[in-house]
Amino acid sequence: MRVGKKPKDPRKVVRKLMKAGKVKKKCCRSKPRCKKCPVLALKKAKLDLAA
Repeated sequence: MRVGKKPKDPRKVVRKLMKAGKVKKKCCRSKPRCKKCPVLALKKAKLDLAA
């Protein structure tokens, strides 16, 4: 990616975080608010790109 360009797809952002080990690959649903949850990461990425 070029410097200064933001990806327009929130799924790409989450995929990159998964590869970096910041987000899990699957939602475990065992804890109500896991910090590495991909579902919450996707929601956050959508909000960040919308703003």
